[in-house]
Amino acid sequence: MIATHATVPSLYNQDSLQPLLTASAERHRHLCPRQVLGIRLGLYGLRLLGLLDETTGCFENRHKRLLTIMETDGCGADGVAVATNCHVGRRTLRVVDYGKMAATLVDTKSDKAIRIAPASHSRELAPHFAPEARSRWHAYLEAYQVMPDELLFTWQPVQLCPSASELISRPGVRAACAKCGEEIINEREVIVDGRILCRACAGDS
Repeated sequence: MIATHATVPSLYNQDSLQPLLTASAERHRHLCPRQVLGIRLGLYGLRLLGLLDETTGCFENRHKRLLTIMETDGCGADGVAVATNCHVGRRTLRVVDYGKMAATLVDTKSDKAIRIAPASHSRELAPHFAPEARSRWHAYLEAYQVMPDELLFTWQPVQLCPSASELISRPGVRAACAKCGEEIINEREVIVDGRILCRACAGDS
């Protein structure tokens, strides 16, 4: 299912976007198109999940309600992190590197998950939204801030495998690898021939 203008209207405004742009730029010492794309992607996902506070344009992610899985690292991931308040250190942001500027946002309370990616035509449309930009790069930078969500992205509901609860696991659970002796946390150990092993010693290194 792909969102259309009729089903998911674009509601964001520049006033709520600007503080996020500033916060992302402070991380990189500059602002680039992929940061803008990441911020917009994160906001759109929050809106689709019904988690965005439209009055403030923010999401606090209390009690780690949102889990975000990025399909690439880099500038776009930081933009998504700023918008969603999901971070690696809080175990609410994961990077599974497929080299795609896409993300899956999961509401851990409802188990609803959606995957969002830039529309294939978004780059071609950018100059129409920033006709006076002094370069193609600047056209992306400006256009991604104002393009309607429905033109900028596509989305679809997805089902996680493993589930969100398995990905999050139980923090604080510890085990020791029977081969290397190193500690394993967050239930990431595997059992091989009755022995507790870390994934590396089990062959997944």
